[in-house]
Amino acid sequence: MKMDFSVEETVKKRQSVRSYLERPIPAGEKEQIQNYMAKLNNPFSVEVSFHLLENKPSSSGEKLGTYGVIKGASDFIGASVAPGELGLEALGYSFEQLILYLTSLGFGTCWLGGTFDRSGFAAAMKLKEGELFPAISPIGYPQEKRRMMDSMARFIAKSDQRLPWETMFFKGDFSHTLTQDEAGAYAFPLEMLRLAPSAANKQPWRVVQDGDSYHFYEMRSMKDNKLGIDIQRTDVGIGACHFHLAAQERDLSGQFVKLSEPKIQKPEQMCYLFSWKAV
Repeated sequence: MKMDFSVEETVKKRQSVRSYLERPIPAGEKEQIQNYMAKLNNPFSVEVSFHLLENKPSSSGEKLGTYGVIKGASDFIGASVAPGELGLEALGYSFEQLILYLTSLGFGTCWLGGTFDRSGFAAAMKLKEGELFPAISPIGYPQEKRRMMDSMARFIAKSDQRLPWETMFFKGDFSHTLTQDEAGAYAFPLEMLRLAPSAANKQPWRVVQDGDSYHFYEMRSMKDNKLGIDIQRTDVGIGACHFHLAAQERDLSGQFVKLSEPKIQKPEQMCYLFSWKAV
């Protein structure tokens, strides 16, 4: 389904917002967001659960915490998924589609994978036993003036920088760069993928064009967190969302499929995840 907003404009507009106006989201707009969350799906056919949470004190007086990283936000969104093949990728895809939708409405968001009270949020979300819970995002109205902490966080994470095209996209194998001319109509979806956000701005996705297929790999550069979650798989799902929405916007037909391991020689840290088959 095509989005009712420009994918390119929204991808370039989205940024991590850490400071919010202390202004509640009206009930009507919350209902609109809830309705959108209820309709979200993903091309991996994996069910992802979303939770819109108000940051109100509990019966013990405690509030949902982000260790001072987020300022002023009174609402958060959490997402969870059952363990399974492509589950984390599906969560990343669906959550990023939601974040782009919220961006198009003028809301601020920020992917958080570690700097929050995980147990407090898990309790508020009433997680089922065994569910994976890799990330949350605040949602609200951005402050126009950034806090010093915001600017420092963006500087440390190099949030405004992205790796160059030639380090991410390849033709036939990992020894030959795919040029934008060779990518043709797919240069746009690949560029939208290149601009996707990721944990610590590691940008772990790598893509190899092989005929009418685009094989998606994770370049593992981070250890699993203490909960055993490979957050970079979620990142590749975020990138796949950008790629897919951009392809749909340009009427490029195809589908994501999980193939047998492509017979492509690859570096040791490269892990095959799934492919896009153009039709």
